[in-house]
Amino acid sequence: MSATPPPVYRDAPGEGRLRDAPASHPPVTRAKVGVLIANLGTPDATDYWSMRRYLNEFLSDKRVIDIAPWKWQPLLQLIILTKRPFTSGANYRLIWNAERDESPLMTITRDQAAALAGHMQAAYGDTVMVEFCMRYGNPSTGDVVSRMVAAGCEKILFFPLYPQYAGATSATANDQFFRALMQEKRQPAARTVAAYFEHPAYIDALARSVQGVWDQMDTKPEKLIASYHGMPQRYLTEGDPYHCQCQKTTRLLRQRLGWDASMIDTSFQSVFGREEWLRPYTVEHVAELARSGIRRIAVVAPAFAADCIETLEEIQGEIREAFERAGGESFTYIPCLNDDPAHMDALSAIAGENLAGWLEPGQ
Repeated sequence: MSATPPPVYRDAPGEGRLRDAPASHPPVTRAKVGVLIANLGTPDATDYWSMRRYLNEFLSDKRVIDIAPWKWQPLLQLIILTKRPFTSGANYRLIWNAERDESPLMTITRDQAAALAGHMQAAYGDTVMVEFCMRYGNPSTGDVVSRMVAAGCEKILFFPLYPQYAGATSATANDQFFRALMQEKRQPAARTVAAYFEHPAYIDALARSVQGVWDQMDTKPEKLIASYHGMPQRYLTEGDPYHCQCQKTTRLLRQRLGWDASMIDTSFQSVFGREEWLRPYTVEHVAELARSGIRRIAVVAPAFAADCIETLEEIQGEIREAFERAGGESFTYIPCLNDDPAHMDALSAIAGENLAGWLEPGQ
C-alpha cells in the first residue's frame, strides 16, 4: 500500500492561510518582494536625552569611529556626550520641522519612500512593498525588517541612499540590515544595492538640479563647489573607494553640464576630531576662494540624497558665513535631490535593475 502523498501547500487568495493545510496551521500572508531604503538617521527630538541617545548610537559605531573602545568609550561617555547633545540639539532646532515635529531628513525620506512606492506600484502592481529605515534612531532597521517579513516579504532589496560608497555609510547600513536578518525565524532572501555614484540617471538628475538653479539666475556664480561629507585621509590609504567615487561624480557632473574643469571644485565637509581628513575642507576652501577674488559661488552636496543637518545647517550656516566673512558676496545653496521627480525616476530605475530576476515590470 503506497504512502499518502504530503499535502501541496499553495497560497489561498484572501483567506490568510494555505489551501490544503491543516486547520491548526498558522495564518500566512501572500508573498511579496520588499524594497527597503535606508538613510543615516535622526534624533527623535532635540532635547538633551534624545540627542544623547542618538549621538551615542552613532558615535559608538566602529565603522564611524574605529578607535579601540577602551580608548574611545571613556572619552565619548564622560566628555563628548555631556556637552555635544546641547550644541547638536540647538543646531537641530534651527532646522526642525515644527509642523510634523521631526527632522527634515525624516520628512524627506518618508516622502521619498512614498514616491518610490508609487513607481513600484506602476511597474509591478501590488507585488512590491516599499519601506524606509534609519541606521541610527527610528524607525530602526530591525523593526522595519521584522514588519516587512511579517507582511509577507520573502525577498528584500536593501537600498542605502548613499551614491558614493563608504565604510562609515553604506557598509554600516548593510551591517545593520544583516544583523536584522539574523533575528528572523523565517529569513528572506536579500540583495543590497551597490553605490550608484556614476549611474547615468543619478548624474542626469544632479545635473538638472544644478542647471535649473543656473538658468534662474541673472548673474551666474563664478564657481560651483561640490561638497561631500568628509572622512579621515587614512581610510583612503586603507582601501575605502569613497574619495575616488566622489571625484568621479564631480567629473561626470561637469561633463554632463558641458562645463570647463575650472568651473567645479570638489571639497569635503563635516570634519570631526584632530585626525587629518580628506582635503580640501569646504569651510576653508570657500574662504580661500573669496580671498582670491571669487565673489559668487554655488554649493551642491552630491553625497546626500536628502537635505539634513549637514546641508541645512552646516552648509547654509558655517560654510556660508566663512565665505562671506572672507569677502564673498553671493552664496547659493543648491538643495539635495530629495523627492524631486528626476531623482525618484533615478532611484526607481536603480531599484528596478536590482530587482531583475526577482521581478520584471508588468509581472
